[in-house]
Amino acid sequence: MEERSLNFLEEIIEKDLAAGKYNSIHTRFPPEPNGYLHIGHAASICLNFGLAIKYQGKCNLRFDDTNPVTEETEYVESIMNDVKWLGFNWDELHYTSDYFEQLYKYAVSLIEKGFAYVDDATSEEMAAMKGDINKPGTDSQYRSRTVAENLQLFEEMRAGKYPDGAKVLRAKVDMQHPNMLMRDPIIYRIKHAHHHRTGNVWCIYPMYDFAHGQSDSIENITHSICTLEFIHHRPLYDWFIEKLEIFPSHQYEFARRNLTYTVMSKRKLLQLVNEKHVTGWDDPRMPTISGLRRRGYTPESIRNFADTIGIAKRENITDVGLLEFCVKDHLNKIAHRVMAVLDPVKVVITNYPEGQTEELHGENNPEDENSGTRVIPFSREIWIEREDFMENAPKKFFRLGPGLMVRLKHAYIIKCDDFKKDADGKITEIHCSYIPESKSGSDTSDIKVKGTIHWVSVPHAKTAEVRLYDRLFQVENPASEDGDFKDYINPNSLEVIKEAYIEPALAKTIPGDRFQFLRKGYFCTDTDSTAEHIIFNRTVGLKDSWAKEVKKEG
Repeated sequence: MEERSLNFLEEIIEKDLAAGKYNSIHTRFPPEPNGYLHIGHAASICLNFGLAIKYQGKCNLRFDDTNPVTEETEYVESIMNDVKWLGFNWDELHYTSDYFEQLYKYAVSLIEKGFAYVDDATSEEMAAMKGDINKPGTDSQYRSRTVAENLQLFEEMRAGKYPDGAKVLRAKVDMQHPNMLMRDPIIYRIKHAHHHRTGNVWCIYPMYDFAHGQSDSIENITHSICTLEFIHHRPLYDWFIEKLEIFPSHQYEFARRNLTYTVMSKRKLLQLVNEKHVTGWDDPRMPTISGLRRRGYTPESIRNFADTIGIAKRENITDVGLLEFCVKDHLNKIAHRVMAVLDPVKVVITNYPEGQTEELHGENNPEDENSGTRVIPFSREIWIEREDFMENAPKKFFRLGPGLMVRLKHAYIIKCDDFKKDADGKITEIHCSYIPESKSGSDTSDIKVKGTIHWVSVPHAKTAEVRLYDRLFQVENPASEDGDFKDYINPNSLEVIKEAYIEPALAKTIPGDRFQFLRKGYFCTDTDSTAEHIIFNRTVGLKDSWAKEVKKEG
């Protein structure tokens, strides 16, 4: 296999290690526990943990839990589950809330050094004083407060003396700075809210820009990897480290990857959940890791996807077809082939003995010689797909029609002799004869047929609910379209088949099992599936029908 070239982060790390800047590297994945992780986070997980593995360093999992209002233990647990499921183990588990006391001391240190002050201005007043990119900011009247006064006020803020919004602590940087983020940013605000870990101990909380860099420094993170929107935050990140004289973690930015036919904003995903456009965070149409898992995606396919798209310094949108290719490529190697009929019509094989059952054998996976075989019962009556029969078949239709022959997978060649219709003209039953000498594996009939179709024996068939999932949105980039992004939801993103027929070998399936339904696609047994009510989710079709559809419409 051709060795890929180093990405820009690997180049930086190799240079740092070669120069002796660090003995080993230490990265971290720092999610905010305010929602479920999506495929974009998966790429970041693979990057941070992958670099630590490649360079024999460490990677921490740190929950950035500085906003008590939006955070829940449910999200913490789901994130830990997702990281493990993707195949990674953290070296250290931390919460920013572990550092609240230390962060408070850092803030006190900034006040003592004259680099922070308590401001009583309202948020509207502060916004007006901030100026804009063409106009420098103006100093707050509270900027000149003495160190002693600031220390007392900050202590009173911590003690709960003031209501929410009454005061903030600001860094004293430069109100004329060309970078708006450096114009005396807020570093602490008052929030009388219950925190999921610290309870009601704190009523002041650090802002992300203050907590983030200092937490990296406390953990001795060498390479703090963020997405590109944080590039303008880096001067502030460095300013805090310099003024506090603490371990100099360094921030590096890479471009986030968006995906076609979905949205990646947590706010938009939360809207989809709350407004019941989907059944929950783990709805198989969602780009969340839990949604992809429930749909049947494998950790290997997601890691391969992250590796294939790589990292860049420029934002772009990745075709969801690549993600689908990665899962098809992996499932092709591991999924057992089985037969399921989703839109059934009955075939009666008139010259096959009534009441007879024959045990046929089918290979489980031609890609895996160790996958073994399974027994498939065959009888006089079978179900086939309605689309595999045409009353007036065109010349290149190689399935069933009057006088036409087709091979039944793992079984015999059959010929259509007759069929029945109801009053509406719908085919209700097809009568065929079989060629006894044409049995798969021991065919002596010398009859050549071009088509092979799947089937299930009527008396042996089990039933299952099958959920056919498709893209959640009808347009490539719903977030960039005019109007509400929800106007572009695909009304056909889910089709439920209440009663499909499956071969009996599938009766023992358990949630998480993955299969290829021959000629239909890859499917996964749903988490709600039971022995009494089996449910399958379509992971992905065998062909890219979407690209064809778009081409047709174009």
